[in-house]
Amino acid sequence: MLTMSSESAPDSQATQEFVTRIGRRIRTLRKQRGWGVQQLADAAKLSRRMLTDIELGQANPSLATVDRVALALDTDFAALALPENDAPGAEAEGTLVWEARDGSTALLLGATENPRAELWRWTLTPGGRYDAEPDRPGAQEIHHVLAGRLTLALETGPQMVGPGQSATIPSDQQYAYLNEHTEPTVFMRVVSGA
Repeated sequence: MLTMSSESAPDSQATQEFVTRIGRRIRTLRKQRGWGVQQLADAAKLSRRMLTDIELGQANPSLATVDRVALALDTDFAALALPENDAPGAEAEGTLVWEARDGSTALLLGATENPRAELWRWTLTPGGRYDAEPDRPGAQEIHHVLAGRLTLALETGPQMVGPGQSATIPSDQQYAYLNEHTEPTVFMRVVSGA
């Protein structure tokens, strides 16, 4: 489960499009269930104010928060985040879901429903870091480094993955992605069971 460093206003146009999309979809699904804002906020363990801001596209929720709301609505992150295939302007190269002030990015490229899996492309600038929250028990991630070197900060200790190498980790633990080097790190990420 991913998390941005803070829940605030979006930093870029692409991030604003993502925030607007998920807010609209959350509101639609909530209303289809006949739920009020407070009912969904309670189910997702959020404040009513935070959920209202998310639905209005006025908050930049952590990816972990989006995951919690998706779970409460009996859907998944990708169903809230990805554009419709036939939507005008649907991103051919992925949906920008996270962008740090240092230029680090995470693109959601696609997802499957059964079994649930997500394909991501990440870029971490030198010194870049992304802290994640634990996923559901049994969830795991596969990382394949295309360029640079990725450090996976795990509860059991750091794991270094170099160019052309892959690593699989259980993601039901605290973990982080780090680029501790002077060149950008680009890696693919597959999430299963989250």
